[in-house]
Amino acid sequence: MIMQRLTDFVWQRLTGLMPGELKHAELSWLAFPHQHLSLLTRRRATMVVNRVRLFAFLFAVLTPLWSLVDLVVFPFPLWLNLALMRLLTCAAFATLLLYYRPNGNLFDAYRAMALLFAIPTVFYVASSTVLGHYQLHGISAAIGAGYAFLPFVLLAGLAIFPLSLLENLIIASPILIAQAIAGSLRWTTLDWPSFAGAFWLLVLITSVSTLAGMSQLAFMIALVRQAIRDPLTGVFSRSSGEEVLELQFTIASRSNAALSVAFIDLDHFKNINDKFGHEAGDRALRDMTGNVSSNLRRGDLLARWGGEEFLLIMPDTDLSQAEAALLRLRSIGFGLRPDNTPLTASIGIAERSADSAADWKALIDLADQRMYLAKQNGRDRIFSRDAQILALNG
Repeated sequence: MIMQRLTDFVWQRLTGLMPGELKHAELSWLAFPHQHLSLLTRRRATMVVNRVRLFAFLFAVLTPLWSLVDLVVFPFPLWLNLALMRLLTCAAFATLLLYYRPNGNLFDAYRAMALLFAIPTVFYVASSTVLGHYQLHGISAAIGAGYAFLPFVLLAGLAIFPLSLLENLIIASPILIAQAIAGSLRWTTLDWPSFAGAFWLLVLITSVSTLAGMSQLAFMIALVRQAIRDPLTGVFSRSSGEEVLELQFTIASRSNAALSVAFIDLDHFKNINDKFGHEAGDRALRDMTGNVSSNLRRGDLLARWGGEEFLLIMPDTDLSQAEAALLRLRSIGFGLRPDNTPLTASIGIAERSADSAADWKALIDLADQRMYLAKQNGRDRIFSRDAQILALNG
């Protein structure tokens, strides 16, 4: 109980450093990435890969340039070995820069980061092994000792990535563990005060980098939320809906899974604005999206397409399941008009496989056409391929 209270106290103080940036439900996103929205994941993956490429560019340029310093201070055989290692390292960074492109896939971003950190780690191990065979003195010893600071540079570099707490720990742990193992292998000859100080500094740098990465992630979560949401209703915006539908269509096509969409157009909505004013119309839209959003199935997504038009995206849902889901939403209700009469909607449904849709745009067009057929046939009804008109009045 005491530990739980202490944890809650520390967590509240940490989140208090970022007032207004995150909603309470989003705080856990700073710790674990699996809860992130797909749109946030794609944008974050793109940013991670772009920053990996930036990091790789800097290392590809600076790594071989340091050979000039090595040439001045090291014996020629040692310089030659280190220069060859630097050229190979430079080639590896250049390959990462040229052949890795962002595609919005988080696991690809993880692989890019793993390669970015693996390349200098291998160089660090190899160069330390070579340097260990030489007795260096004076300035050459000082420059040689500088190679030991590469782990500090790597851990400090974590600060440029928008990573969660778990991701930071997973990436930093191998470097910290390797440093501890290296110290244990030199148990008898190790200068323990110096080693302990260096290890503590590594942990401190890791902590600062982790906080910096989590802070970047917090800002990114807040910015993505603002960008993907419709400011009036709080549901997804049209551009975000298009991005999600394109992604879901690609996934469904690859796995031959069902994917349904429903185009929802509120009936006689213009009369609300004309008779009761735009403020009343805005309240009706907020009430409608609130009713629908609170009764969506897990995985379904509602996007405002424009005005009083909405698109409901239903992954892993065939035509009959989509019709049942929309009938259930209709039975719950879309809210009330300002005169307390029910707010109704004309709905068109399309499904990827049943309608043989070539792409996600064709799927929307079919749902849009059926929505207009529903309006032409009396409104307040659903129109789909299998059930041409599902009257909703009785």
